[in-house]
Amino acid sequence: MALLPPIPAKRYFTISEVALLCDVKPHVLRYWEQEFVQLRPMKRRGNRRYYQHHELLMVRRIRSLLYDEGFTIQGARNQLRTHAGESVDPSQLNAGQIPGAGALPLPVLEAAVLPAAQDSTVTPAQLRQELLQIRSLLSL
Repeated sequence: MALLPPIPAKRYFTISEVALLCDVKPHVLRYWEQEFVQLRPMKRRGNRRYYQHHELLMVRRIRSLLYDEGFTIQGARNQLRTHAGESVDPSQLNAGQIPGAGALPLPVLEAAVLPAAQDSTVTPAQLRQELLQIRSLLSL
């Protein structure tokens, strides 16, 4: 399994950033968009793609299935579909665990998947900066 760089705490990533963070070429990402319904980045003017954190995680999962675990495209599709339809045992939710996550306690999983969610206090200056970034993305 390839060691991939950590994902920065950003809302949106360009296709070139995702390519670097996931160690795949941009044309491969565009191809995967056609093959996997779970991968739908937001498109703005000129068809510029903007990936969100969950889509970047999906790209890494697809990459792992195809490159590390040796699945075909169809096999990876089936694998993603199978894991998306897993039922959650209520006793596991009460214990703070999620199936398929290696039985990690929920706080540990949240810290690994959602680093920005740890600090729920946002200053007005941070909120303003984030809104300005979103506005600039929307005006592209």
